[in-house]
Amino acid sequence: MSDHSPITPYDVTLCVEELRAALALHDIKLPSLTIHLPSFAGKYGHTQGLVTLGNCNMATARALAAVLKKTAGEE
Repeated sequence: MSDHSPITPYDVTLCVEELRAALALHDIKLPSLTIHLPSFAGKYGHTQGLVTLGNCNMATARALAAVLKKTAGEE
């Protein structure tokens, strides 16, 4: 998809599912991970198709930080 193509709720839904699957590979679940529907409600300009990462507990946040650090080589 080019940078000039309109982003649809379907595109963002696919992105959310891809992120959910990638997190699941590391046994991480963000319960509130979803498409941010209000980002499609505006009448001005093109939407960026926001993703709501949502709330998570401290254990999940630490697990996510550990995975990100490990993949960046900062164990």
